[in-house]
Amino acid sequence: MSAHQRSLTPAQLDRACGVALGTAVGDALGAPYEFGSAALGPQGPQMIGGGLGGFAPGEWTDDTTMAWAILDVAAGGADLRDDAALSAIVDRFHAWFRSRPPDIGIQTRAVLSGLTVDEVDASAARTAAAELHHRTGRTAGNGSLMRTAPVALAHLDDAAATATAARAVSDLTHHDPMAGDACVLWSLAIRHAVLHEELDLRSGLAFLTPEAADFWSARIDEAESGPPSRFRPNGWVVAAFQAAWSAIVTTPEPEGPDACRHLGAALRTAIAIGDDTDTVAAIAGGLLGARWGASAVPARWRRPLHGYPGIDGERLVELSALAALGRPGPYGWPEVARIDYRSWAERPVLVPHPFDDGVLLGNALALDDLPGAVGAVVSLCLVGREQIPSGVESIRFRLIDDPAPDVNPHLDALLEDAAQTIADVRAEGTRVLVHCVAAQSRTPAVAIAYALRLGHDLADAAAAVSAALPGSSPNARFRGALDRLARRGASVP
Repeated sequence: MSAHQRSLTPAQLDRACGVALGTAVGDALGAPYEFGSAALGPQGPQMIGGGLGGFAPGEWTDDTTMAWAILDVAAGGADLRDDAALSAIVDRFHAWFRSRPPDIGIQTRAVLSGLTVDEVDASAARTAAAELHHRTGRTAGNGSLMRTAPVALAHLDDAAATATAARAVSDLTHHDPMAGDACVLWSLAIRHAVLHEELDLRSGLAFLTPEAADFWSARIDEAESGPPSRFRPNGWVVAAFQAAWSAIVTTPEPEGPDACRHLGAALRTAIAIGDDTDTVAAIAGGLLGARWGASAVPARWRRPLHGYPGIDGERLVELSALAALGRPGPYGWPEVARIDYRSWAERPVLVPHPFDDGVLLGNALALDDLPGAVGAVVSLCLVGREQIPSGVESIRFRLIDDPAPDVNPHLDALLEDAAQTIADVRAEGTRVLVHCVAAQSRTPAVAIAYALRLGHDLADAAAAVSAALPGSSPNARFRGALDRLARRGASVP
């Protein structure tokens, strides 16, 4: 693992984990509507599949696949400025290209098709990209910007390294320096959002030449003046950059505990622009995920998310954590097969929810002997990669049992989302286990939120859950969030 191990706060790690997840969600949401493949209805974008590549619902496209290739190398601790790391990325690009993907950018296809099996490395890719540029003079497409989000995770501790790596990764397929400039600016904005919880696209201008900085500063001003629909068509990297930024900054941020819903609203704006919808939404999604975090992405979008190379969105989260931290996290997560929680609980806890016996409430030890009728597990704590039985859907929420106000930044929305997700799973006819480590704070909090979702008042819900789980004691911040949910009525995230 990398020698550059980092310490991040829980909120920073959540935002780091949102980078690739936001990219993939934007991609899979935008894919069905690419170049008018489907009409965008009044309900907003849905993961209905289709699009130019005939994708399955929730399947990401080449945008996320190429981002995964970068993320996978970064998760191994590589310095993305080094040719060895860049060659490893090219190797993943080329293996994917040889799999005959249903959709691939024209420029990327031209570069990768020029490589041979015996010559798949960074030098060969740069040469092919340069030759393409000299032949056509047109290599400033949006194909390197769409995949640049993970670059920042490898170099969170060094802005200059992020800028150098972003350009180096862009140059593998896009020789035009304009494409590299866009990647530098976007990657540095992602780094800034992860570390500082704010959107700032101009901080990266200092890493461009003065002439380029003037050009991009004017383009940023244009994007902020809106409307986003101006930036169509958006296959050119500049137009895609402006479309994504315009969608983000012109979409109003809700106030209070609903602020994180800006992520979904801005993605809707990005897709409504039209044209290259999956790419614009993927670009926007990487930065939105960096700003709002993985915990801001609703489970209704996370559950169907998947794509090449046969992984799901949760694996993107795990790789993001490895890339950002430079090492595995607590208990060896996410690379450990099973997390041993026996020091936290003496025996398994497994009881029915007081208002729905198709929902079981338990602790982590209950996973060791899961009833066969359970078809889905909602985990409120870290679990090992093999801890959920094969064939059982694993739905994970990043909920930390700590009352500090900055630990669970979107607590109200997260509890609502968990309750709605349980309701969705039950509506599908599936029995579900909801668990945390000891079934004392997180599990009862979500159980109460689900009871509110079913229409019970807070006092009755809390009393009934406490009777079912005698050790129930949600922390003070959880109790405050439940009180707010009860007073305003649970709503669908």
